[in-house]
Amino acid sequence: MADASSLAPLHAALAQLDTFILGKPHETRLALACLLARGHLLIEDLPGVGKTTLAHALAATLGLAFQRVQFTSDMLPADLIGVSIYDRDEHRFHFHAGPLFSQVVLADEINRATPKTQSALLEAMEEGQVTLDGETRRLPEPFFVIATQNPAHQIGTFPLPESQLDRFLMRITLGYPDAAAERAMLLGEDRRDMLRDARPVVDPATLASLQQAARRVHVAPALVDYVQALCRATREADAFHSGLSPRAALGLLSAARAWAMLAGREMVIPEDVQAVFASVATHRLLARASNRPQPELVNRLLGEVAIP
Repeated sequence: MADASSLAPLHAALAQLDTFILGKPHETRLALACLLARGHLLIEDLPGVGKTTLAHALAATLGLAFQRVQFTSDMLPADLIGVSIYDRDEHRFHFHAGPLFSQVVLADEINRATPKTQSALLEAMEEGQVTLDGETRRLPEPFFVIATQNPAHQIGTFPLPESQLDRFLMRITLGYPDAAAERAMLLGEDRRDMLRDARPVVDPATLASLQQAARRVHVAPALVDYVQALCRATREADAFHSGLSPRAALGLLSAARAWAMLAGREMVIPEDVQAVFASVATHRLLARASNRPQPELVNRLLGEVAIP
C-alpha cells in the first residue's frame, strides 16, 4: 500500500478536478477510482452537464495524451483504429494509427455510432491492443476510454450491446448542479480557458505505480464473502432478467480497492464496496419493468444483503 506522501498527488488531482466540475465531488472521485482500477468509464447524461469537460479535466490533471473522437452514424472502424496505406516507392504498407492510439480516448456520444463501429473498441478495451490486417498492435499505457452517451430516448442513438457495456468498469451520471455550484460556474472563469491553462499534478509514471498499489490493497475473506453475496443477490432478484457476471464481481472488487486507496486505507471495508456498487452494477443489469434500472433499485440490494 502506498504511504501518505505518495497519495498526495491523488488528493491534489481530486482538488483540481473539483475546480472544473463544481459540486460533484462524489462523481469526480468515482472517475478517478475507475482509472486507478484500470477500468473504463461511461458517462450517461443530457448534453451540457459537463461530461466532456470531466474527460478533458482527467487527462489534463494526470498528464496523459488525449484524443477526442466524435462518434457519428457514418463513422467507420478505420476512423478509430487507423489504416494501412501502400507506399509505392518502398513497395510496402505503412500503418497510420488512428485516434485510438492515445492514453485517454474520449468516445464522445458513443451511442450515435453504429454497432459495427462500437465493436471496434471491444478488443482495445479488454486487452489493450488492436488487430488489423493480421497484425496485433499494443496500445499505450495507461489506456483509458471515457465514453459519453446520450439517454437512449434521444433521436439517432444505437443502444450499446451487453458485451460493450460490460467493458466499462463504471457508469456514472453527473446531473444538474445545485444552485450554489451553478452560480459559481456562471460567475467564474470559462471552463475551456481553465482547461487550456491546466497543469498536470500526476505524471504517467506515478499513475502507473499508484495503479499497482491499488491492486495490493488488502481484501479480507469476509469482504470477499460480501461481494459474492451482493452479486448472488442480483442473480436471484426477481427485479432483474440476469445478475452480475464474474467479470463484474472482479470489477467491483477492483473499484472498491481503488476507493479505499483514495480514502487512505490499507484494506477494503464494506463501505468502500457500497460506495462504488451502483456505478459498477447499474449498466450491467436489465430490470424487468424497464430497460436499465435506476441506481435506487440497485442500491436497495445494499440494504437487503447482510454484511458478514
